[in-house]
Formats: sequence, C-alpha cells, structure tokens
Amino acid sequence: MKNLFWNVDTQYDFMRSGGRLYVGGAEEIERNLRDLTSFAEKRGIKVINTADWHNEDSLEFSLNPDFKNTFPKHCMKKDLGSEYIPATKPKNPYIISWEDKNFDVNEVLERRNLVLYKDKFNIFSGNFHANKILGLLNPQRIVVYGVAANVCVNFAVNGLLERNFEVYIPIDAIKELPGSILPSKEWEKNGGILTTTRKIFRTF
Repeated sequence: MKNLFWNVDTQYDFMRSGGRLYVGGAEEIERNLRDLTSFAEKRGIKVINTADWHNEDSLEFSLNPDFKNTFPKHCMKKDLGSEYIPATKPKNPYIISWEDKNFDVNEVLERRNLVLYKDKFNIFSGNFHANKILGLLNPQRIVVYGVAANVCVNFAVNGLLERNFEVYIPIDAIKELPGSILPSKEWEKNGGILTTTRKIFRTF
C-alpha cells in the first residue's frame, strides 16, 4: 500500500513562543512530530512538507487581523521564522514554490522529501502545482500532521478528503490556535480517520 506523510507548516513562526504567529502549546506535539519524521525516514515514506512563504503584500496580512481570514505578518521569505524546526526539517528536499512556473517530474518522483511553498492557507490554492504532484505520487493513505489544526491543517485534510484519499490524522501531532475549535468532528464526518502517533507506527 502506497503511503504518504503530509507535514503542515511546522515552521518557527508557528512552533516557537517567540514566533510571529505562535500556536500556543505547539511545543507539546514536537516529540511526536520528531518521531513521525524519523519513522518516515526509516521506512522510506515520502513526505510532502508544506510551508508558508510570504511577500510583504500577501493577501492574508492585515494590520487589524481577525485571526480567521487575516493574520499578522509571518513566515516571510528567507526569514528564520519561515524555516522548519529541527524536529521536522526535511533532509535534501526538492522545493517547489508557488512562484515557480513548472517543476521537474523526475525530482518529484525520486526525492523522498518535497517542500511546497504556499502563499495562502489552502495548499491547493496556495500552490497550483499541488494537484499535479498528488496525481504523480498517487498515494493510497496519507497521514496529516502539523499546525495550525483549525487553519492550514484543516484545509489540507478537507482538500485531501475531497480528492478521495484515505486520510489519517494523529490528533497528538496537531495543534490548533488558542481559543479555536478543533474541527475533528467535521473530519470524521467527511471520512477522515482520527488516530494517534503510536497507532500510526503500528499500522503503517
């Protein structure tokens, strides 16, 4: 069975208390993030790593953010805040930015780690290559983890479910923004499978 891991936005600006858009308590899931990264490496499982990669004029930025559709500046291009934390930092990745007009199909098929830079919450609208890459990889089961659970993780999970993939979400490897509601019931309703990091290790 063809498996794919999907690491959502585990970047310094979200994962550290000094980050520009810190997801409170994100450090609590870091051990599980590290273990998932290590497990994928040992098993040779391909990983799609998404990441915010913004310009100054990104449409999601606002001086008066509502923290639903708009947010303060974060994950600016080439800033430390846009880098992955050590627990999930992809080794030797092939990077495909939302700004790239095309990509190398052979690199997508051969590299274990892919990085997809996006400029919107939703990877499927934030990087127009995402759909084609999924078609090339054609996985059967996808494990989604990272931050923030109620924003970019939510878009990834629902987008993959809409595309009829079998999606697993280890709830101990995701974290939502403080004060927000975890959309886990919606995921289950749409066919998502809620699980844990340890169960992933036993079933993948």
